[in-house]
Amino acid sequence: MTKIQAHLFRQILQAVVIIVGGLVMMALLAQGLSRTDLILENRQSALTYFYIVMLGSPQVVALLTPLAIFVGAVWSLNRIHKDSEIVVAQAAGMTRWQVASPILRLALMCAVMHLAVNLWVQPVAQRTMREAVAMARADLAAALIRPGQFTTNGERLTFYAREQVGGELRGVMISDMTDPAFPTDILARTAALVSVDGKPTLLLRDALSQQLDENMQLSILEFDQYMFDLTDFMKEDAELILKASDKYLHELVFVDRKDFFQNKEADGFLAEANARLTTPLLNIVMAMLAILAVLGGDFSRQGYSRRIGIASAAAAVILVVQLALQSAAASDPALNIAQWAVPLVVLAGLCWVYFGRGRHIGKRPPPRGDLLADRQEAIA
Repeated sequence: MTKIQAHLFRQILQAVVIIVGGLVMMALLAQGLSRTDLILENRQSALTYFYIVMLGSPQVVALLTPLAIFVGAVWSLNRIHKDSEIVVAQAAGMTRWQVASPILRLALMCAVMHLAVNLWVQPVAQRTMREAVAMARADLAAALIRPGQFTTNGERLTFYAREQVGGELRGVMISDMTDPAFPTDILARTAALVSVDGKPTLLLRDALSQQLDENMQLSILEFDQYMFDLTDFMKEDAELILKASDKYLHELVFVDRKDFFQNKEADGFLAEANARLTTPLLNIVMAMLAILAVLGGDFSRQGYSRRIGIASAAAAVILVVQLALQSAAASDPALNIAQWAVPLVVLAGLCWVYFGRGRHIGKRPPPRGDLLADRQEAIA
């Protein structure tokens, strides 16, 4: 790589990093807003909240990298071209390929990184995130223990504690509606959350249990200590079922046909597998589109707003079409071919337009004297 190529590479890399960072921060902020229930409802710490949000960053980075490459390449090339740096490079003998190669090298590096994220990083992060979310939502201590408030766990359990001093709860009331016909109310002077054989349990002291029996008579029992098992009240989170975004490539392609759920979602898994392999190509397509937008025409000190506008619209259409094809392929597997065709055909067309036009640059028409001689020979 020559010095001018290294200069172009650094300029575009800086722009891409800044734009990716800004877009990722905005996306993570939007994603984080959907996870505020972890703090508001499940009373988790800010550390747990940020940990779960950061686990979603690989998927966000992979999604936004093609767009960032396009924006960064257009911005950098436009500034460099307006400063006549590209003109000087071409005047020094650099071909169109030599000028475009730093951008394409960066796009290829991003495509490889994108592919690695799709195949390995994203499944690991998504699985870890779902497990963390499930554990946070299943944390009965955080969900139930709210001194001075009545809290519920579904429709089967109501809990109240007057106050909490250290790890001890005082003035505890529990309403167990597991059997709606014969509900049980428990009053206790103090209580503590303990673990018995790995199961969350409330240790109630000076407890009083009230329950209506089959004869509709009130049965009252007093206990010095009473162990109230909370296992049956733990939330069952459907997010523990692995989705397509959580699976590795081989799990998406080789589906267990004996599993009803996997067999039902087989087309969706296949569409996800093809999307994992084809979306990295968009990095190269976006880079080539940015190159054509700025360098694909004649030099102009007034800017290239028209060409950039057309290229921006084309970039948006390509990204939307690719996402739409992935969604549609989940219902029609034949559209998986289109997931490959769109980026490959568009990339081939852009390369033909950019590099094909370069073959005609520098070819001057023959001198006027040669033209006159040809006409005289033709008349003779």
